[in-house]
Amino acid sequence: MRIGVDFDNTIANYDGVFHAAALERGLIPADIDRSKNAVRDYLNGAGQKDAFTELQGYVYGARMDLVSPYDGVADFIAAAVKGGHDVYVVSHKTRHPMKGPDYDMHAAARGFLEARGFFAPGMLSSERAFFELTKEEKVARAAALSVDVFIDDLPEILAMDGFPDECRRILFDPVGAKMGEGGQERFSDWGAMRRALLE
Repeated sequence: MRIGVDFDNTIANYDGVFHAAALERGLIPADIDRSKNAVRDYLNGAGQKDAFTELQGYVYGARMDLVSPYDGVADFIAAAVKGGHDVYVVSHKTRHPMKGPDYDMHAAARGFLEARGFFAPGMLSSERAFFELTKEEKVARAAALSVDVFIDDLPEILAMDGFPDECRRILFDPVGAKMGEGGQERFSDWGAMRRALLE
């Protein structure tokens, strides 16, 4: 089986990270909610929309050390590889921020995977991690790899044309807040996905 896995909010868990980075930069009071949306809404409401745009580049480019993998994702990948399956990271993001320092966000994502042991023996091959610039290029990459399964946190990605016809589209939805579309299977944790797909 050939398995494609998204990166942001699927492997990489940003819970609390934007709050921590915004506090570090003195952009927000400590008592606002820890979610990314709360940080964005506070800065937008304070007339600091550009500050949030720059904060995103800072997190994705310089502070991936604040980010943790989701519980169970490393175990899923290790079990898949041990079972003889091919696992690919296929993600999309701009390479450089729209504002602020010229971080290489693709390199930062690769650095996260390496630092967290995802490129260790028995895990992913670094040559199987792809960071594309657009959603369309991401789906085209998944199709070129002939994935049998694709796991993503964005239902709109899974609904795009271009995936192989028989591809199982898995929506990763840890808080149960997303509206999946027809033909998408929903899972809230990696352990459940491991049991459903690999056992």
